Amino acid sequence: MKKIEAIIKPFKMEEVKDALGEVGVEGMTVSEVKGFGRQKGHTEIYRGSEYTVDFLPKIKIEVVIADAQLDAAVGAIIKAAKTGKIGDGKVFVSSIEQAVRIRTEEKNEIAI
Repeated sequence: MKKIEAIIKPFKMEEVKDALGEVGVEGMTVSEVKGFGRQKGHTEIYRGSEYTVDFLPKIKIEVVIADAQLDAAVGAIIKAAKTGKIGDGKVFVSSIEQAVRIRTEEKNEIAI
Protein backbone atom coordinates (compact mmCIF):
# COMPACT_ATOMS: atom_id res chain seq x y z
CA MET A 1 0.00 0.00 0.00
CA LYS A 2 1.10 3.56 -0.66
CA LYS A 3 0.17 6.93 0.76
CA ILE A 4 0.06 9.87 -1.61
CA GLU A 5 0.26 13.37 -0.17
CA ALA A 6 -0.36 16.11 -2.71
CA ILE A 7 0.01 19.82 -1.96
CA ILE A 8 -1.89 21.76 -4.62
CA LYS A 9 -3.41 25.16 -5.37
CA PRO A 10 -6.84 25.53 -3.75
CA PHE A 11 -8.74 26.19 -6.98
CA LYS A 12 -7.52 22.86 -8.41
CA MET A 13 -9.06 20.71 -5.65
CA GLU A 14 -12.28 19.77 -7.46
CA GLU A 15 -10.41 18.86 -10.64
CA VAL A 16 -8.00 16.65 -8.70
CA LYS A 17 -10.86 15.01 -6.77
CA ASP A 18 -12.69 14.24 -10.02
CA ALA A 19 -9.52 12.92 -11.69
CA LEU A 20 -8.81 10.60 -8.77
CA GLY A 21 -12.40 9.34 -8.87
CA GLU A 22 -12.00 8.51 -12.56
CA VAL A 23 -8.99 6.24 -11.83
CA GLY A 24 -10.82 4.40 -9.04
CA VAL A 25 -9.71 6.20 -5.89
CA GLU A 26 -12.66 5.99 -3.51
CA GLY A 27 -11.61 7.98 -0.45
CA MET A 28 -9.37 10.86 0.50
CA THR A 29 -8.62 13.32 3.25
CA VAL A 30 -8.42 17.02 2.38
CA SER A 31 -6.90 19.72 4.60
CA GLU A 32 -6.45 23.44 4.17
CA VAL A 33 -2.78 24.19 4.80
CA LYS A 34 -0.35 27.06 4.35
CA GLY A 35 3.22 26.93 3.18
CA PHE A 36 5.82 28.05 0.72
CA GLY A 37 8.41 26.51 -1.54
CA ARG A 38 11.17 28.01 -3.61
CA GLN A 39 9.16 31.14 -4.39
CA LYS A 40 9.19 32.12 -0.68
CA GLY A 41 5.73 33.68 -0.88
CA HIS A 42 4.99 36.91 -2.72
CA THR A 43 4.52 40.65 -2.20
CA GLU A 44 1.12 42.32 -2.20
CA ILE A 45 -0.06 45.91 -1.80
CA TYR A 46 -2.90 46.66 0.62
CA ARG A 47 -4.11 50.24 1.12
CA GLY A 48 -0.93 51.60 -0.37
CA SER A 49 1.41 49.57 1.85
CA GLU A 50 3.51 46.74 0.49
CA TYR A 51 3.74 43.58 2.56
CA THR A 52 5.07 40.06 2.08
CA VAL A 53 2.82 37.01 2.21
CA ASP A 54 5.16 34.24 3.38
CA PHE A 55 2.71 31.39 3.76
CA LEU A 56 0.46 30.81 0.78
CA PRO A 57 -2.87 28.93 1.09
CA LYS A 58 -2.72 25.39 -0.28
CA ILE A 59 -4.77 22.21 -0.18
CA LYS A 60 -3.27 18.94 1.06
CA ILE A 61 -4.86 15.77 -0.28
CA GLU A 62 -3.99 12.46 1.37
CA VAL A 63 -4.88 9.14 -0.25
CA VAL A 64 -3.96 5.57 0.74
CA ILE A 65 -4.14 3.16 -2.19
CA ALA A 66 -3.10 -0.29 -3.34
CA ASP A 67 0.32 -0.46 -5.01
CA ALA A 68 -1.30 -1.26 -8.37
CA GLN A 69 -3.14 2.09 -8.40
CA LEU A 70 -0.06 4.23 -7.71
CA ASP A 71 0.99 5.29 -11.20
CA ALA A 72 -2.56 6.05 -12.32
CA ALA A 73 -3.31 8.09 -9.19
CA VAL A 74 -0.08 10.12 -9.30
CA GLY A 75 -0.56 10.76 -13.01
CA ALA A 76 -4.15 11.90 -12.44
CA ILE A 77 -3.08 14.33 -9.71
CA ILE A 78 -0.30 15.82 -11.81
CA LYS A 79 -2.48 16.20 -14.90
CA ALA A 80 -5.36 17.81 -12.97
CA ALA A 81 -3.27 20.10 -10.73
CA LYS A 82 -0.75 21.37 -13.27
CA THR A 83 -1.03 24.98 -14.44
CA GLY A 84 2.57 25.29 -15.59
CA LYS A 85 3.19 28.19 -13.21
CA ILE A 86 5.32 28.40 -10.10
CA GLY A 87 3.61 27.08 -6.98
CA ASP A 88 1.69 24.22 -8.63
CA GLY A 89 2.67 22.03 -5.69
CA LYS A 90 4.27 18.69 -4.90
CA VAL A 91 3.32 15.01 -4.73
CA PHE A 92 4.91 12.78 -2.09
CA VAL A 93 4.62 8.99 -2.04
CA SER A 94 5.40 6.84 0.99
CA SER A 95 4.86 3.22 1.98
CA ILE A 96 2.14 2.17 4.41
CA GLU A 97 2.88 -0.88 6.52
CA GLN A 98 -0.63 -1.54 7.80
CA ALA A 99 -4.16 -0.19 7.58
CA VAL A 100 -7.09 -1.22 9.78
CA ARG A 101 -10.75 -0.28 9.35
CA ILE A 102 -11.88 0.40 12.90
CA ARG A 103 -15.54 -0.64 12.47
CA THR A 104 -14.88 -4.12 11.02
CA GLU A 105 -11.22 -4.61 11.94
CA GLU A 106 -10.46 -5.47 8.29
CA LYS A 107 -6.77 -5.11 7.55
CA ASN A 108 -4.56 -3.73 4.79
CA GLU A 109 -5.90 -3.44 1.21
CA ILE A 110 -9.34 -4.69 2.22
CA ALA A 111 -9.50 -1.84 4.75
CA ILE A 112 -8.81 0.88 2.22
